[in-house]
Amino acid sequence: MTTRELQPDGGWIVTATPRIAPPPPAERGLFFRTVAQASRLFGRAQVPDVFSMLHINPRLFWGWLYFASRLMPFGRLPARDREKLILRTAWNCRSRYEWGQHVELALRAGVTDAEIVALTGSVAALTDLDEQVMIQACDELCRQHHVGDMTWAELSARLDEKQLLEFMLLVGHYQMLAGTLNSAGLVLEPSAEAALQAFHQRIAG
Repeated sequence: MTTRELQPDGGWIVTATPRIAPPPPAERGLFFRTVAQASRLFGRAQVPDVFSMLHINPRLFWGWLYFASRLMPFGRLPARDREKLILRTAWNCRSRYEWGQHVELALRAGVTDAEIVALTGSVAALTDLDEQVMIQACDELCRQHHVGDMTWAELSARLDEKQLLEFMLLVGHYQMLAGTLNSAGLVLEPSAEAALQAFHQRIAG
C-alpha cells in the first residue's frame, strides 16, 4: 500500500525525465571511491547522487564541496537548527530530493517526526518562539531574498554576526542547490526513498 506523502503547495517540482543524470558507478572511478569515504562525513554510507551529478563539472565541484562542508557538517549553527532550516528551504523550493535527503539527516540530528511535520505548516503554528523567528527569517529569505526589519531584530537578538552570516549563507546555498536539483530532475536513491517512505508511514500511523 502506498502511503500518502506530505507535499508543499503546488506539489514537488518534477521533470518528466531526468535531464542531467549522475554517471553510472562503473564510470566514476577513483573519484567515486575517494568521495565514498568522504561521504561518511555527511552522515552517508554511500555517495548521494547529487555528488556524482555535480562532479560532471569538476572545476566547480571541488570548490562547491569545500564551501558546502563549511555549512554542513562543519557549520557552527546547532545541527538541529541547521537541518530544520534546510528542510524548510527544501519545502519552500519544492525540492523533493533535498527534502528526502534531509529528512533522514534531520532524524539523525535528533529532530523528531513531529518537528519535521511542523516545519511544513505555518510559522504561527510553531510552539517555540526561537524556532518561529528562525523559520520566519528562512521564509523571508526564500520568498523575498531579504530578511525584514522586525524579523532581523528578533534574529540578531539570538545570533551574533558570524552566526547571522552563516544562517543566511546556509539558506541561500540550499536554495541554489534546490534549483539545480529541481531543474536537473535528480531523483532520490532507493535507500533515501525507503527512509522517506518509512517516515511517511510513521506519521500516517
